[in-house]
Amino acid sequence: MKRKTGIFLIIGVLVLILLTGCGTGTEETASEDSKEADKLQIGLSFDSFVIERWLRDRDMFVSTAQGLGAEVNVQVAGGVVDEQISQIEYFIQKKMDVIVIIPIDGDALYDVVKEAKSKGIYVICYDRITPNVNADLYITIDNEMVGTLMGESLIKACPDGGNIFAIYGSPTDKNVEEVEKGFKEALKDSNLDIVYSGYCDNWLAELAATHVNKGLEVTDDVVGVMCGNDDLASQAVKVLSENRLAGQVAVVAQDADLAACQRIVEGTQTMTVYKPIEQEASTAAELAVRLGNGEDISKEENGISVNETFNDGSNEIPYYKITPVAVTAENLDEVIIDGGFHTREDVYLNVK
Repeated sequence: MKRKTGIFLIIGVLVLILLTGCGTGTEETASEDSKEADKLQIGLSFDSFVIERWLRDRDMFVSTAQGLGAEVNVQVAGGVVDEQISQIEYFIQKKMDVIVIIPIDGDALYDVVKEAKSKGIYVICYDRITPNVNADLYITIDNEMVGTLMGESLIKACPDGGNIFAIYGSPTDKNVEEVEKGFKEALKDSNLDIVYSGYCDNWLAELAATHVNKGLEVTDDVVGVMCGNDDLASQAVKVLSENRLAGQVAVVAQDADLAACQRIVEGTQTMTVYKPIEQEASTAAELAVRLGNGEDISKEENGISVNETFNDGSNEIPYYKITPVAVTAENLDEVIIDGGFHTREDVYLNVK
């Protein structure tokens, strides 16, 4: 009888220990969940990752925001507008503190972004504007200057003037309007004539090849091609190569993709516009955290303050712009390699 009593006593003690242990684990888990819930929540909505640069933007934004104590939920719409709308609705349901958007079609996002604003969520337009929604911040590269740099580079590369093609990006991307404006303004007093132009829906690079082929049907007497980005330029150069014109026709674009930098040192692309995307992404992340914490972003902190405004069509909204740089064979080593954007080994991979 005593032995049975002893056994029951031991079992009781073990059960008590197990229950105590489980209770402690539950409390720790609840505490951890509470800490996660207390973190600032940022939703980051991408158009797609088709363009090389967006992966860099994502990585820098996320690492910077996390370093400042925020959690970032990244969604990618794959170039489908309805998917991006659904993903932003998901952010609203998750009660994000801040939503950062790289829109596929800014106009199409009007209703869902206004809904986010009505819920008290801060909205940042990243690199591309979403018109008329009165966003809390628009941060981008100076897109009109991007176009200006493209135009100036073509003028320098083609001093005798001549015919050029203009292959613009997606017509639903508001940045394309600004780039086109800067480009045409730069060409005003030049001897360069745009004899063919076209747009590439959703930034599909294959459409650039189609446009260059159509341009060559108009005339093969062409001295330059302006491309909306380096991805489009890759297809433009391919068509020029097929027509034995690569290296003879000046090609300008933007983004400083690795392949574009390789083409520059190889002599088939004349210029790309380098946009300090790490600076853009880290600045956007810092400002997103400050907005989410209810801080005044017009006051300087860590050298960053937002003091300009941009008209989104209906409202003057806080605006932060970053200066782009024209990159040619002359300054590529200094800007791209010394700046750590690409390595020398990668850029000069095909050059012996």
